[in-house]
Amino acid sequence: MIITPAAIKSLFVGFKKNFQDGQQEAGPMYTHIATTVPSTTSANTYGWLGKVPSLREWVGDRVINDIKAHSYSITNKSWESTIGVDRDDIEDDEIGIYAPLFQEMGRAVEIHADELVYPLLNNGFTTLCYDGQPYFDDEHPVTAKADGTGTVAQVSNMLVDAGYTGPAWFLMDTTRAIKPIIFQQRKKPKFVQMVDEKDESVFMRKEFRFGVDCRDNVGFSFWQLAFGAKAELTYDNLWAAYTTMRGYTADGSRKLGVRPRTLVVPVALEKQARLLIERERLDNGESNELYKKFEIVVPDYL
Repeated sequence: MIITPAAIKSLFVGFKKNFQDGQQEAGPMYTHIATTVPSTTSANTYGWLGKVPSLREWVGDRVINDIKAHSYSITNKSWESTIGVDRDDIEDDEIGIYAPLFQEMGRAVEIHADELVYPLLNNGFTTLCYDGQPYFDDEHPVTAKADGTGTVAQVSNMLVDAGYTGPAWFLMDTTRAIKPIIFQQRKKPKFVQMVDEKDESVFMRKEFRFGVDCRDNVGFSFWQLAFGAKAELTYDNLWAAYTTMRGYTADGSRKLGVRPRTLVVPVALEKQARLLIERERLDNGESNELYKKFEIVVPDYL
């Protein structure tokens, strides 16, 4: 192949097609538990996480609900992937060897959010959320009055068995506009090229470069929407997690109406999860009250 601007343009189009094919084959899973929030700055501060809107009877003037001044913020990070294409391979028409690489790059872009979202769950037992406590904790503060004053109760959204050595599992309410995890996106992935003959890499190393970059990060939303368990995945434990979440209230004892819908488990617990959720009857012949009660999500990166 004679290297001309037209030939390089055609090469870019071909590699981009390989990239897009990889994107279409990926099948990301983060949308099950994460809400994508657009970002226009280097970081977003989520002061509104301290206040869940509700309706009250309109008597007299409106009561304005001020957003609590929480300092919880998510700072965007930059990500990239780059492939160098040797000039000799282009001249010798050996570009076909690069097609799988660009396809894998496209797949990597699509599962990028999965690789951020699901590991965050396991980190939730130590990583702080908006109220200053770990996301999964037994001391989340809930006040007796709606204005954030009064007696403070300590509320738990986790179950920990000291003798348990297996992986954690998670029950979540994913039915709301805001899901348990925030995927904050500052810049969507963009496929780019560096192919000018005057570029240093081309001149010095006869290497054309093609790549993708993006900016984003993840964080936690309302702790009331998720329950983390480091305990056996059993009928009783799952029921206990469900019942606990259904009883969550906001400040002022207002019911939140949390409805757990999604059970997130690692591959090691998939069989047990399906035995609990997908059988109509228990081993003793009784009806299974958990039958199809939750959607089971088995992510690759948990």
